[in-house]
Amino acid sequence: MNNFQQDTPPIEELSIIDQFKEVLFNFVDMLPQILLGLVVLILVFPISRRVERLVQNLSRTNRISEQAGIAFGRIARYAVVVFGILLVLTIIVPSVNVATLIGSLGVTGVVIGFAFRDILQNFFAGLILLIQEPFSLEDQIVVGGYEGTVKQISLRSTRIHTYDGRDVIIPNADLFTDSVLVNTAHENRRSQYDVGIGYGDNVDQASEIMVAAMQSVEGVLTDPAPDVRLWELADSAIVLRARWWTNSRRSNVVAVQDRVLRAIAAKLTENGVDMPYPTQVLLFHDQTEETDGNRESQREGWPVDPNGNNPKPLRIAGVLRNSAEQKYEAQ
Repeated sequence: MNNFQQDTPPIEELSIIDQFKEVLFNFVDMLPQILLGLVVLILVFPISRRVERLVQNLSRTNRISEQAGIAFGRIARYAVVVFGILLVLTIIVPSVNVATLIGSLGVTGVVIGFAFRDILQNFFAGLILLIQEPFSLEDQIVVGGYEGTVKQISLRSTRIHTYDGRDVIIPNADLFTDSVLVNTAHENRRSQYDVGIGYGDNVDQASEIMVAAMQSVEGVLTDPAPDVRLWELADSAIVLRARWWTNSRRSNVVAVQDRVLRAIAAKLTENGVDMPYPTQVLLFHDQTEETDGNRESQREGWPVDPNGNNPKPLRIAGVLRNSAEQKYEAQ
């Protein structure tokens, strides 16, 4: 019994060796498929890059923006890579059912979609923005309290360079759902400013002076021509609204506005047109004191007493009160 036990290999060792041999034989049998799959996988990446460049070139010929072409090229590249990986799997493991695999990926995609909802929302919003092109690179926009120049539009976000030298990264979902003001959507842009003149000044004369001042400023367009409108009859001034057109770039708008306001102020002052400060009149009186002023000369809202018993000025009332007190003490 002892010799038999020593000469006979254990059953577990035999099973492990057999399993190893089976794996080795299977690997040898699958080696051509594996090599072919590796070749296909290696070729997938350069092919995907060529497809990306092809899509970008087609985008340029079809007058699609550069940023949209870059985005669509990347999407095409990723699609080619995914297709190549699925093809490699079918080559190496022919038993893999691509339809079943895609179905399982679809279920997994739903789960991933809920987990990364915000990211996917920004992604699809970026696609729509790139296709519709409500604004493009170097446009100056206002969104969510931020104002600046668009420097980059990607599938996830848009980068804006503000006028004070900072960058703002805005998610595309915000740009898609919020209102966006595009200041450079058109070549020209109108500016305006309200100027107050005195009620004693001639409105027509002041308007002509302001129009002449705007016409003399470099950068103010002649078509449409600058104009002035009577805008408001305020408490202490007649408000005239000056309006003029310039190039829509902010640097030009700000520089021209500075020159326009300087010219208007100088011309109005030169021609003696008053630009009054806000004026407010305050009346201080005690309405419970019957000796508060003389109602015959300054009523201040009180009716005149029909019996003629109007209160006396405070100075006279004090003298009469002192005289009455002296008479009372003498009695």
